[in-house]
Parts: sequence; C-alpha cells; structure tokens
Amino acid sequence: MSSFDRIAHDHILSQIGAFPARGMIREWLRAGVVENGRLHRTEEGTPQGGVVSPVLLNVALHGMEMAAGVRYYPTGTQAGRVVMGCPVLIRYADDLVALCHTRQEAIDVKARLAGWLAPRGLAFNEDKTRVVTLDEGFDFLGFNVRRYGNKPLIKPSKAAVRRIRERLRTEFWSLRGANAEAVIKRLNPIIRGWAAYYRTQVSAETFGKLDQYLWELTYKWATFSHANRRTSWVVARYFAKFNKARQDRWVFGDRRSGAFMHKFSWTNIVRHQMVTGAASPDDPALTEYWARRRRKSDLPVNRTARRLHRAQDGRCAICKVMLLPVEDRPQTPHEWEHWLATTRKTIDVIWDHGTPDTAEPRLIHVRCQTSSGTALQPAKQPSGLA
Repeated sequence: MSSFDRIAHDHILSQIGAFPARGMIREWLRAGVVENGRLHRTEEGTPQGGVVSPVLLNVALHGMEMAAGVRYYPTGTQAGRVVMGCPVLIRYADDLVALCHTRQEAIDVKARLAGWLAPRGLAFNEDKTRVVTLDEGFDFLGFNVRRYGNKPLIKPSKAAVRRIRERLRTEFWSLRGANAEAVIKRLNPIIRGWAAYYRTQVSAETFGKLDQYLWELTYKWATFSHANRRTSWVVARYFAKFNKARQDRWVFGDRRSGAFMHKFSWTNIVRHQMVTGAASPDDPALTEYWARRRRKSDLPVNRTARRLHRAQDGRCAICKVMLLPVEDRPQTPHEWEHWLATTRKTIDVIWDHGTPDTAEPRLIHVRCQTSSGTALQPAKQPSGLA
C-alpha cells in the first residue's frame, strides 16, 4: 500500500468523530507541504515523514484485524489469544503480513482487506503483495521469516544484509585519507545500531559473517593508507587486543587514543519478550507494566554499563532520576544508531574512590558529574528485576 499518499481525508475525519481537535486535524490534512521552497497541495493523503502522519494512519487503519477475520478469546485462561483457526495479522505503519492456515484462506483474507481498504482511498501494491508458503518464506521489516524443516526461523533478510554491506563499503571509501580515530568514530554507531535492531532474532551467524567483511574492509583501508609499508607493520599498527574485555587480537583500533572498532558479534542475542495479552503503551493503567518491561530489557551497551543499569534500577547514582527516557526503544537500525550515539553522550561510568577497598563504578548522567564530587548512592540489585 502507498497509504501515506493516498489515504482519504473524509474517512480519517469520520473515524475521529467528535474528537475535540477535529478541526485542527482537518486543517493539518489540507495545509499542504512546502518542499524546496514550493508549496504542494494535499487534496488527499498525509506527508510521509510528518510528525502526525503515523497517528493519522493508525486512525484510518483501525479495525483492519477484524476486517481480516482475526478473533481473540475475550475471557478465560486464553484471554487475549487468537481463536483457534483464525488468521493472524501484523501491521507496522503501511506494511502488513497476514498469517493463514491455507493458500485459499490467504487469498480470501486479501480479498476482504481489498474491499475494506477501498473506501479509505487505499489499495494493495500488487508488485509487492505475494501469497507464499512458510517454506518459501517472506521478508518483513528487514527480517526474513522462513521455515527450515519443522522449525520456523527469523533472520536478517538478504536485502538488509546487502544494504549494510553497501553502507560499510561506502563509508570506508569516503574515509580514505582519514585517520583511524575518525574511521572508528564514524563506523561504531552504524555497527552498534544495526546489531541492536537485529539482536532479537537468529542473527549470530549473520553477525559473524559481517565481522569478517568488516575485517576485510579495515585491512584494505589500512594497507591503502600505508601503501609503502610492509603488511606486518600495518597489522601491528592497527590490529591488537584493544578491547581488554575480550581475548581477540584482531580488533581494529587507534594506538594513540585507545579507541577501537566494535564488532557485530559483541552484541548479545536477546530474545524479544512477548507483550502480555492486549497491553497497549497508550493505556494509562499499564504505565508501571511498560516501565518495568523497559527497565528489564537488556540495553546494547557494554557489560559494565549494562550491569550497573540493572543494579541501580535504571536510575542515576547521583540525582536518582531515570538514566534513559522511558518511552519505547528505537524501531529501526537508523533510529538505534542515533539513540546509541546520543546515549554515549548523556550517561557515563565513573568510579567512587572512597577507600581502596570500597572503590566501585557507578552509572550517572554526564550532567550530574561535578568537580565538587557529589556523593554517590550505593549500587544494589533492586527487588522485582530479573
């Protein structure tokens, strides 16, 4: 679907009903878009990338599950689970996948959804819409879902791997002539962000292959930068056990600053935990559930910071305020890249050197670190956290 561009304004307004800000939303829809100094009218659709566009799309597509024939048990021990024999529909923005029991059921679901989308000014993009078996597999949100034998596995898709390889190659090409520290500073957020997004599924093998490709790129960059030097000199200068926490002598680093390049495989695989029932982040009654869920989830940071984050219940050892925002974690590799880069600038690990016997690290906000040496609260394992 090309939902953002084609969505019907009248349907959105009818879905909103008597919502207090209905008039403002109507004006938003018809305000137009200024791009490169030119005004483009918006007689239909909503600008893709606009702040309010995802919300309006969710309003317009509300009820899609019911239209597809999805039903849930309302009460009992199975409450919140899909009724046996029903299809399952997963949607993210205007991308969706319907999981059915037979090919005919999939065709019927597609036909029902096509009729349901028409009044909303929407239609399936036939070039991107397929009916496949689980043995053939399909790509969704950068992942490939496919059954191998009797076991369904979710892995990074070939297209996603191809894109990250292309980006790494392009970045190294643009950094020819730069020093090692600049290369590490540019590449680390990209590597960490991509690994953080794909760490919830079967990605260990892909991480290993990308590490090999990354080594080839760093070696090629190093030999190009010192074309008149012997290979042994280049290797000794740029590859060593820069990461003291790992017994790996093939880590690319900068001997002057001590900085080193992260590896994809250093990001631990952490399985996604299913959301309880129909719990929604927008339900005020479930605020504590979502806060606890986010605190318990392992962050893709180094081991020390991760351990301290758990021990301190996610709070700064000085001001006791949450170290990181409580909203949802990033949803794409690019968002993870920026989130991790920002996090490294806002929190830091420092040591409380009260006495040689009690010296231990603390995780704090960078802004809370003062020259006066504010008293640190002891780190302890909080109750209620795994």
